[in-house]
Amino acid sequence: IPEINTQEHHAMTFATAFVSDAQYNRNIPFKTSPEAVRLYRLYNHWMMRTATYFFIFLNLSLALFEEPAVYPLPFLATSVLEVLCLLVFLGRLTHFAKVTLHNVFWKDTKNICIMVAILLSLTDLAVYGVLRLYGVGSIRWSRIVRPVFLINFAESRQIRRAFRSIRNTLPEITYVFLLFTFSLLMFSLMALKLFGERNLQTAEGLPYFRNYLEIVFDLYVLVTTANSPDVMMPAFDFSSWYALFFIAFVIINTYIFMSLFLAVVYNNYKKHLKNEIRKLAYMKRRKMVEAFNLLKEEEGEQFVVREARWKQLVKLVAPDTSSSHRELLLRISDDEQKGFVDKKSFVQLADLLNIQVVTLRIRRHPLARWAPALYGSTPSRLLRRAVRHRAFVWTYDAIILINAIFIALDEESPYISYAEWVFLALYIIEILLKVYTYEPREFFGKTQFWNWFDTLIIIAALTATILNATLKSTMKYNSQQILDIVFILRVLRLIRIVDSIQRFQVIMNTLINIVPTMLTFGGLTLVVYCVFAIIGMELFHGKIQYFPANSNVPHALECGNPALKDSLFARGRYCKNNFNDFASSFIVLMELTVVNQWHDILGMWIQPAKLYFIAFHIVMVIIIVNIFVSFILEAFFVEYSLEKSEVETAIEQKIQELGMGVQEDELQQEQLLDNMESAEHELEGDGGTKPQSKGLVFKIASKRYRTVDALLQRMFEAEIPLEDEGPSFEEILNLSPSSAVPRSLSSESAA
Repeated sequence: IPEINTQEHHAMTFATAFVSDAQYNRNIPFKTSPEAVRLYRLYNHWMMRTATYFFIFLNLSLALFEEPAVYPLPFLATSVLEVLCLLVFLGRLTHFAKVTLHNVFWKDTKNICIMVAILLSLTDLAVYGVLRLYGVGSIRWSRIVRPVFLINFAESRQIRRAFRSIRNTLPEITYVFLLFTFSLLMFSLMALKLFGERNLQTAEGLPYFRNYLEIVFDLYVLVTTANSPDVMMPAFDFSSWYALFFIAFVIINTYIFMSLFLAVVYNNYKKHLKNEIRKLAYMKRRKMVEAFNLLKEEEGEQFVVREARWKQLVKLVAPDTSSSHRELLLRISDDEQKGFVDKKSFVQLADLLNIQVVTLRIRRHPLARWAPALYGSTPSRLLRRAVRHRAFVWTYDAIILINAIFIALDEESPYISYAEWVFLALYIIEILLKVYTYEPREFFGKTQFWNWFDTLIIIAALTATILNATLKSTMKYNSQQILDIVFILRVLRLIRIVDSIQRFQVIMNTLINIVPTMLTFGGLTLVVYCVFAIIGMELFHGKIQYFPANSNVPHALECGNPALKDSLFARGRYCKNNFNDFASSFIVLMELTVVNQWHDILGMWIQPAKLYFIAFHIVMVIIIVNIFVSFILEAFFVEYSLEKSEVETAIEQKIQELGMGVQEDELQQEQLLDNMESAEHELEGDGGTKPQSKGLVFKIASKRYRTVDALLQRMFEAEIPLEDEGPSFEEILNLSPSSAVPRSLSSESAA
């Protein structure tokens, strides 16, 4: 019997790991020994992941404190911190090696990259330290590999997916880029022949279009429209017909080729994104099947998972889930209450756990207990009904708009001052009416951001108004600036008006849904910026210096570089746009990403150096920004077209069947309490009656908190039959874009 219990415990541990991986879309092949599974669960603990990210960003931020430094620290201090980070990375990698299969670990390119990066960093640090002791200057070339840690640890699978999208898109982009380059070179040659022999000059008195490489660069800048119409004016002044040349160039290269870049990037991004999502969907299905096989028992002619084991599994996978929530999920999985869950229902468990179900509880208002006759009277019920009505919200939205207009008016007018007192009184009445209508503990619940925001703003406005009036009457001192800040914060409530308009909700939902992926593209941008910033510091450090406007230092007006005399760069006072430290390099790269006036920033560099900036423009603006735009397009398409999933529908149907459901408009948002244990509490209304005999009500949480990746994955999962177990783990990892289609769809196509 002890041996059987041990086997059951091990099976439950493995199944928990499989279901947890399916829930969070992890595809790490781990060892099946009990010790390895425990280490694997520890590896995926949120504290371990948070610590890893902390040391990754600490390692990246060391560039702020190393020479050339924004805030210089001794070399010993930065060296100790870097060694500490590398030891943490080595420990994390060792931990990963303990839980994964030996052959899988050594075949995984990202593990090799991490080990090579650690070795290179330690070697470079030791060599740099020794040379420093002997007073020999050298370059910290290994700093360029620091972003490798951000990309290649298992926690950064979203960033790796983005890089894979870029890698897979490059072949198609290359063909378009070659055509674009050919067009640019042809137009440059035509410009040289048209304008080179006419002795034209720019507005600065420089030769116009006489050097072929300069023409190529100027026309490349024209593609970004940064130097338009300046680059055209000398030719246009000579003859109006020459404007046709530049118009043709802009139409072909700016509008057609740049649109082609976006089209190619979007098409390939969409194709490879769907391939990634298909792999995730198949991997999740396979892991759920493996978990079922570990826990299954024979029941008649089928295999099932008993109710007790199912409950134990759910409690281990989602320990924070309330007992009432678990019972609801069981009633959905075991619809006929047979005491077991079949395979078809079991494989949906990860989806059930990923759908946020909100537990609602209506507390009895304190006034209903202290003064039931008054609180339950007809005038009181009418007042509370009016506060709950949508017209009450619309009325205060209109008041906020009117208040915003008054804030913009002349603050010296006494009528404006009196009006602010009126608005303040109206806001105080609003809060008092809501607290009277809704139970106070629910109204100020931990999830009720807007209630807290409104109340704190009103209290701050009341305090500041009284303080300002007191100071003005006693000390003749008017602190209107304090009130201005408070009233501006009041205007921020306009966001609620936007959110309340139905037509805007799709846009708001999409903006909220893309926030997690924006962090992914933020990480992608950070990697590119770090690499180019470090290269830029090594290439251009000290070439430009910044001096205050009243400085008497020689060549201060030329940014410390005589070669910049009378240049647009010096005349524009761009001296702070330099690569003298890590922060300044980031700012310059941000300006280059925007591309406005970027040719002025580049104007000081010789031709070979310009290749650095053009390379950054191609990587960042043409490729990464277009991929981000592609993601936004896909996000909006999904948001507009996607309906509720079958799993969500099943949950809602079961909630209504059990008599424990609530419609969207039956309860105000102020009455929602997330993840609340309500089993011991009765659900009471205003007058102490029990509106639900079960003592609980549930509803599906708002869909605005789902990520776009999850929505896309759900679209593909809908195409996979529930009885389809999917390919094996090895087959899933080797799926190609053309082969990653559901079996049922493939068979239908063949038929």
